[in-house]
Amino acid sequence: MESSKIFVNLCPMKSPLIHSLPIETLQFDTPDCFTYPFYYQPHPLCIAAAECVKAELSNFPEWNIEKESGKMFGVLVVLDTKTGERGFLAAYSGNIQGRNDYPYFVPPVFNLLNPLGYFVKEEKAISEINHRIASLSDTDSIINSLKNERKSRSHALQQWLFQHYVVQNAMGDKRSILQVFEGKIPPGGTGECCGPKLLQAAYKLGLKPLCMAEFWMGKTPKDELRIEGNFYTACRSKCKPVLTYMMKGLKIEDNPLLQKNREMVALLKIIYEDEAIVVIDKPSGMLAVPGKDDVPSVYDVIKEKFPNLSGPIIVHRLDMDTSGLMVLAKNEHVYRELQRQFVGHEVEKHYVALLDAKNLNPVEKEGTIKLPLCLNPNDRPRQIVSEQYGKYAETHYVLGDYNSEGYLRVDFYPATGRTHQLRVHSAHKLGLNAPIVGDNLYGNCAQRLYLHAQDIKFTHPLTGEKVTFTSACPY
Repeated sequence: MESSKIFVNLCPMKSPLIHSLPIETLQFDTPDCFTYPFYYQPHPLCIAAAECVKAELSNFPEWNIEKESGKMFGVLVVLDTKTGERGFLAAYSGNIQGRNDYPYFVPPVFNLLNPLGYFVKEEKAISEINHRIASLSDTDSIINSLKNERKSRSHALQQWLFQHYVVQNAMGDKRSILQVFEGKIPPGGTGECCGPKLLQAAYKLGLKPLCMAEFWMGKTPKDELRIEGNFYTACRSKCKPVLTYMMKGLKIEDNPLLQKNREMVALLKIIYEDEAIVVIDKPSGMLAVPGKDDVPSVYDVIKEKFPNLSGPIIVHRLDMDTSGLMVLAKNEHVYRELQRQFVGHEVEKHYVALLDAKNLNPVEKEGTIKLPLCLNPNDRPRQIVSEQYGKYAETHYVLGDYNSEGYLRVDFYPATGRTHQLRVHSAHKLGLNAPIVGDNLYGNCAQRLYLHAQDIKFTHPLTGEKVTFTSACPY
């Protein structure tokens, strides 16, 4: 491993942005590869740096106001290759109380808040158009003209903005975010997250990025599942294209999800098969259907084993990290009949989970959670609770006992089958407020996601008889 030291006295001769790591981090080796930011467990160096940032926040009274809505912070551990010294940079997403220039934190990729800049002036002009529209009646002939002007100026302003967000990668190449997105308008806020800010600052300072992590501080939002102090992966819609470009030239960790998925193929078990259906026991870490990455899924394995199958095959899905029972159809007729049962809530499902219940809501031992869910369009595949856009989701739960590690066992009986339903209903503050152990999206990483589809009961599509299948919970 590469030996290294810590920065001393914040390295004022280098930059006030470079901060010291605690002395105890000398025991930690420098990582060989940079963090894969879309699925990771934070390196001990990042955990130590995050604790430093949390302590520093008391020096910013503005943060007390920001706590009401919460904020994502990030740390990047860096190496001065000339001296072998290690330190870290810190960032926050967006701005705090209208400012993006607080000391201690790295600057934005592009300062759109410059009061004399084009963006602020043009944004003010568009706001004035909004006020004019609001002051007119719906029948006023000038409204359509104003709306067209607003649309045109807003589109032009977005184009201008993302042309001025110029990011760099480890090879020294530079592109505007508009070029990174190949001319398509990126989602709002692209470039304002912690990751791009941190990498941009490191490159400008001539430092080598070693590892990175982002964590949430402040109040949990009403809709999203963000828990104070927890680490989170980088968002995909805004950050994945940008970070993928900015990390070029770095040696990156392999995507652990892909490696895990390949290893799980051999563990897939077929527990029942007849002329109509196949019932499998899916291991944790295996995709149910093919994804963008070229790795084998349940669909691929079953198609290879039964090459004459016709129709869609996959009747329902389990999350990649969820283990347990899945029912597959051998032809389209069977698929449609099973689909009808799932849509009609005729299929009985039983899951077993372990909960990180240190903040468990004071709920009854047995009860029902009803929180509507929908996709967070800016942070796929995360789901959010939304009364306005969410689809009805209902979960019955029965709390069990605590195990020797202090985790609470729970039995789930979902009445609906929304994406991430059990994970969100567990973690959300209006649900149990206790994330499933190992939930990297809504809680904390662990060896696996401790959620298992143990039992399933449905009507056999050919015989009309009720059938039940069971997979013993592995934990």
